[in-house]
Amino acid sequence: MSAQPVHQEDPHDPEVILRDLPQREREEFLRQYQAAVDAVREPSGYRELQRLLRHWTLVVVAADQPDYYEELEAVKNGTARTVPIEAAVPGWEERVAVARAARR
Repeated sequence: MSAQPVHQEDPHDPEVILRDLPQREREEFLRQYQAAVDAVREPSGYRELQRLLRHWTLVVVAADQPDYYEELEAVKNGTARTVPIEAAVPGWEERVAVARAARR
């Protein structure tokens, strides 16, 4: 038995993103992707392309969640059920204090 390398897809691969995006998101992804690819002609554009691909990878994950579009619409309408960050993330104040201290 020989060991074969395990192939893992890169979630930031534009083809993977496009394949996994809901149909309603694909046109906007392609528009933004094309603009970012055009901007890569300048060295500073590379980081923007990376940021864009990370963003759309997160959209793929989020849009796969049940009721994603309904919840998104509720946020836009101001009718979403919300929880204060302090209640949602244990130790939030401490984390903020540590992050602020690290910036000094």
